[in-house]
Amino acid sequence: MAIAGGNITLDSTEGMDKISQTDKVTSPYFSDGTTELLAANIVSSSLTDTNETYFFGVSNNSTATTEEWNVAFGSTNGYGSDDDANDLKAPTEAIYKQYSGLLLAPTEVTGGFFISRNNSLTSAPSAATLASGRDTEIFVLSARRSNMKDRLNKGTWQINLSGSNTAGAGITALNLKDDSSTTEPVATPVGDRYNIVSCSTAGVIAGAASVRTFGFFYPDAGVMVFSAAELSASIPGKGSSRQDVVLFNSGSQKGFGFSTGVDTNEQTALRFVNCLQPTGASLKFRDEENQVSAQYFCRVRSSQMNFSNNPTFVSGSLNELRQSTMKGNPTTFITAVHLYNDAGDMVAVGNLSTPLKKNFSSEATIKVKLTY
Repeated sequence: MAIAGGNITLDSTEGMDKISQTDKVTSPYFSDGTTELLAANIVSSSLTDTNETYFFGVSNNSTATTEEWNVAFGSTNGYGSDDDANDLKAPTEAIYKQYSGLLLAPTEVTGGFFISRNNSLTSAPSAATLASGRDTEIFVLSARRSNMKDRLNKGTWQINLSGSNTAGAGITALNLKDDSSTTEPVATPVGDRYNIVSCSTAGVIAGAASVRTFGFFYPDAGVMVFSAAELSASIPGKGSSRQDVVLFNSGSQKGFGFSTGVDTNEQTALRFVNCLQPTGASLKFRDEENQVSAQYFCRVRSSQMNFSNNPTFVSGSLNELRQSTMKGNPTTFITAVHLYNDAGDMVAVGNLSTPLKKNFSSEATIKVKLTY
């Protein structure tokens, strides 16, 4: 470090001349700087037709080429996709295995996701849709990496879904959020995991995970995995259209009842997007990142920084002080702090708002804060 032409070595041991702290900073998730994407602005998007075999994008109609989310459908049975008469692995089966390999512990991958019957609880939820076993079908909502920053902010997001009943009429609403405000997380290979439960339109949790669990939320991975059984039990959609290929914003396909066919790409993931279409549906999210700051205390003792290495400070071959008033107890002024690393490279500059008076009868401590 150099102050007014002098050098002082800092003790960068934590708690000595340096104190570090990490703050969590949140901001709106969506690309347009807002926290909420309303039904009227939600459109489906994809990069190529090949991608639509595996997932669909969710975009804002004002920036339709920018995918805010990706949604996929996974099935251990290969439902809703074409396996070419068993000649290849069904894409929906590949999706299920991809996310189970990513999110589950090695000992749980083969077993799959137990969402409806929540295997993190001491007993299955009292109102679980599945009577036994794992969730063989899932819907997956994954965040755009650049939007989520370090992670999705827990406890502040909400998904409002809406669709039709089994007759294809009426509007059935389902509001979801995580239970981080009331429940400790479960440790996973990709960080903490929380349960996704139902809530009111105002975000008040309406039912605990012990009653009914709709999905798992992985904030660090930016992924939400939903039980297709639980979603379809809440918003089934029109029964007669379940075996049809799903079309974006189709009025008769706003429900989670899915096809059990294995010979056609049913585009089942679009069912999730379609349930974001009716009035009242929306996605509300914030991102989160760690902001690290280091505070350096540059302590100037009474005997330090009372002279300068500036060539104009002295004159003559004997380097005598140019100004006689600088003899005895000279007065200098500190105007800036330069921080250097161990290799001698300058890494930061701090300019004082006003010059700091210094002489042999005074000491000073200058605090420099770096945030990154």
